[in-house]
Amino acid sequence: MSDEHDLGDVDAFTTGTEGRPGQRTFYLQARVDGRVISVKAEKQQVQALGAYLARALHDLPAPPDRPLPSALELRGPVESVFTLGSIGVAYETDRDRFLVQLEELVPTDDEGEPIEGVEPRTVRMRIGRGLVAAFCEHAEAVVAAGRPACRFCGRPMDPDGHPCPRMN
Repeated sequence: MSDEHDLGDVDAFTTGTEGRPGQRTFYLQARVDGRVISVKAEKQQVQALGAYLARALHDLPAPPDRPLPSALELRGPVESVFTLGSIGVAYETDRDRFLVQLEELVPTDDEGEPIEGVEPRTVRMRIGRGLVAAFCEHAEAVVAAGRPACRFCGRPMDPDGHPCPRMN
C-alpha cells in the first residue's frame, strides 16, 4: 500500500461513526472518482477539525453551493487506512479550496519515542467551501449524537446511568 494518498479535489468529505453511543468509532472519509478513503479518528479530533474549519469559513464569503445530504453519509463497508494522528489545514486563495492533510498516528516504542524508520502515512485533499460548510454542520451533529450528559456533573451517561461524583 502506498504511504501517501493525494486525492486532489474531492467529491465528498464527511465524518460518521460505527457502534452505539459510548462505544462509537469515529471516521473521517473522503471520496473522489469512486475511490473511498477512510481514516479512524477520535471524537475530539472530529470536533476540533469541524470547529477550526467553521472559524476559517467565517472569514470567507458564503459558499455558492452545498452538497446533497446523502454526500455526508459514510460509505461502507468502512475500512480505515490508518488511525489519525495530526491534522494540517490551509486555505488556497487562488483555488478557493481548503487543503487538508491527515497524518497517521506515529507508532512509538516503550519509552514513547517514535519508532525509527517508520514514516507516517498521509491523506491529502482539497475541499470546496460548500463541502467544508456542510462537513462542519454534520460533524457538530455527529459529535452531539453521543450519550446524553448528566445534568449534575456533565459527564456522559450510559443507558444504565453512571457513577456521578456529585450524587455521592
